[in-house]
Amino acid sequence: MPLLQPFEADPMRPEDLAACLSALRVGSKSFATAARILPRRVRAPATALYAFCRVADDAVDTEADPAASVIRLRHRLDLIYENKPIDHPADRAFAAVVAEYEMPKELPAALIEGFQWDAEERRYETLDALHAYCARVAGTVGAMMALLMGVRDAPRLARACDLGVAMQLTNIARDIGEDARNGRIYLPLSWLREAGIDPLAWQRRPEYSAALREITHRMLANADMLYARSEAGISALPADCRSSIRAAGRIYAEIGRMVRSEGFDPVTTRAIVPKTRKMALLAAAMLPRPGRATQLAQPPLEATAYLVRAVPGDAAGNSLDERIAWMIGVLARVEGRAA
Repeated sequence: MPLLQPFEADPMRPEDLAACLSALRVGSKSFATAARILPRRVRAPATALYAFCRVADDAVDTEADPAASVIRLRHRLDLIYENKPIDHPADRAFAAVVAEYEMPKELPAALIEGFQWDAEERRYETLDALHAYCARVAGTVGAMMALLMGVRDAPRLARACDLGVAMQLTNIARDIGEDARNGRIYLPLSWLREAGIDPLAWQRRPEYSAALREITHRMLANADMLYARSEAGISALPADCRSSIRAAGRIYAEIGRMVRSEGFDPVTTRAIVPKTRKMALLAAAMLPRPGRATQLAQPPLEATAYLVRAVPGDAAGNSLDERIAWMIGVLARVEGRAA
């Protein structure tokens, strides 16, 4: 695969970064808190990335015409990749990140496609179909965060996508009742019918039952499998990134354990991890927990394989000519910024 030739973007403006961080402190307090444990070198680009994701998500969720907002988002993304971002701090900051980290457009474009599926209120017949949705709205974020950490090889990118999908499955399991009351079902429809539950009737009157308990258990079991696979990728991250990503994964996995402790009942309760437990998990994340090499070598989920393929490998994996071309490009960009 040829190396991506990024455009020349202006460096991130301090005032744009400050505006992004301020917006996230209000609209995404969980990220603002989690960002404190990211290594300094990753914190600023991650803030820009999440700010753009937050702006995009809010645009679809809050505007009267979600389909039109998706079209506008795609246009904004086109402008970012042309280095002509609109006059918005999140767009300008994200344009700088896209150029600096040579981020393939397929990744944020897939995220916006996931927002489109939400706007269309899609439902998912099978677990594979649900994985495709999770790949777009969460696997993409895992892959983009990996790029900010300097990860570009397929095995670690696959595990980053695993972690994103696992987190999204956990969210879905926790919010089954709340989603139904808001007119949405993310559970595989085939699972509901196999359990004797009519999806439309259940959505109109969501109730906890033994059948729903087993479905919730299946969802969390699939998430746990992906959390376990992701651990090998976390152990292979740069040393300064491991504890923060491990902490994020463990806190999300703990949500699943809370659902279990409440009898797999996501209809009448909503699992919340207490702050004291979060702090304990943060402390535990500082301790190494090597993942198995066999899990690192596992192929990506079918749903995330195209995200992994979209990222050109690092310079070490290319031919001599490609490595020379890559180095010339790096030197040219450095020289241009120094001028």
